[in-house]
Amino acid sequence: MVIVGDGEFGEIAYEYFLHDSLYHVVAFSVEREFRTKDDLFGLPVIDFETLENEFEPAAHGVFVAITFTQLNRVRTRLFAEARRKGFTPTSYVSSHAVVWPNAEVGENCFVFEHCTVQRHARIGDNVVLWSGTNVLHRATVGANTFVSANAVIAGFGTVGTSCFLGANCCVRDYVTVADDCIVGAGAVVIEDTEPGKVYVGNPARPLEKSSFETRILPARRP
Repeated sequence: MVIVGDGEFGEIAYEYFLHDSLYHVVAFSVEREFRTKDDLFGLPVIDFETLENEFEPAAHGVFVAITFTQLNRVRTRLFAEARRKGFTPTSYVSSHAVVWPNAEVGENCFVFEHCTVQRHARIGDNVVLWSGTNVLHRATVGANTFVSANAVIAGFGTVGTSCFLGANCCVRDYVTVADDCIVGAGAVVIEDTEPGKVYVGNPARPLEKSSFETRILPARRP
């Protein structure tokens, strides 16, 4: 398989796939504009634009190891492009996570250690669940969302697409976090939210600026 991304998350993904999966990582890939090195961990770093010329898509999986840059838009775009190229998106679920047999985990997901995904919970495509996250019974996390460490989505709760949930936040049971929302670290969401808003505090309240105004640290590399 090939890891798309050579930043911190790319390095983390490499170590997890190496030590806790049956996959064999053969290369990294980065868009030409952002590629600053030729190798990483002794493996080649390939231009993403020509990746399919270097590695046969039918024989290689990919994992897009980009965090929440531009409210997950960068990871989402590269995930879609990798699929268009014919690569099979690969998910990682830690051997130290608990994912119930009737739960669903989509493509290009990364489920860290000590996460719990309970019965009939659903995790969409291209989702990151950082360590200690709990997605409880029949809860849903929408596609292209990034959930930070120790967050809790209570039973029957719903998190929309392209959201960012900060560390130690909590979404109450039966509550819906709308698409494109940012939930700050430690926030407690007890009511349904509006799309594209930033919520902080306990109980969580929206800020005046939208999530699109923050764009989640746009000046930093993924």
